[in-house]
Amino acid sequence: MEGVSVRKIKKICVFCGANSGKDVAFVNAAFHLGEVLGKRKIDLVYGGGKLGLMGCVSTAVAQHERQVLGIIPSAFTIKNLVGETCGKEIKVATMQERLVMMMELSDAFIALPGGFGTLEELFQMISWAQLNIHNKPIGVLNINGFFNGLLSFVDHAVKQEFITPRARKILISATTADELVDKLQAFRFEPDPALSKLKWSPSSSQKEKLDLTLRL
Repeated sequence: MEGVSVRKIKKICVFCGANSGKDVAFVNAAFHLGEVLGKRKIDLVYGGGKLGLMGCVSTAVAQHERQVLGIIPSAFTIKNLVGETCGKEIKVATMQERLVMMMELSDAFIALPGGFGTLEELFQMISWAQLNIHNKPIGVLNINGFFNGLLSFVDHAVKQEFITPRARKILISATTADELVDKLQAFRFEPDPALSKLKWSPSSSQKEKLDLTLRL
């Protein structure tokens, strides 16, 4: 990465399935991602519990003596639906509160294979970056082509002019954990000039007027 400015990443939030998936490669990749984060001295923020890929990545990070923080809705803990969090745990009231806290406490985001919840979290972070709510890098670890269809769909949406080429750059992808972390560290945020006018601070009484031709 010679000649490329590297952003300091101390905490990465990982979105992934509470199931292990059909392919053992998903489990192996989740453990390996945790090992890579640990060796690079990067702490983990995740959704809590020990099920599926979430348990794999959190266990691996903890084994390398890095901090693990699980942010989990209280509803999930009533009957111990997700198992014991590997590390510190913060309970929140709602799913939205969980995601906001994940955004605030993390320096970057990685999605591993998962279902609707994983995809919701991934695209929420992408849309918030597009709206200039945060400027943190977001990537998918494309294990055995798991995200090929999703990436093709996003590119299709660009061709159909529902996603701008500038916004497309928000979503990074790689096939190995080391490559993905390198790309996250090298990421340079390019805000949309019109959307960058938005003011999201609590004290803002009025949002800037947007060009209605923006493709959100």
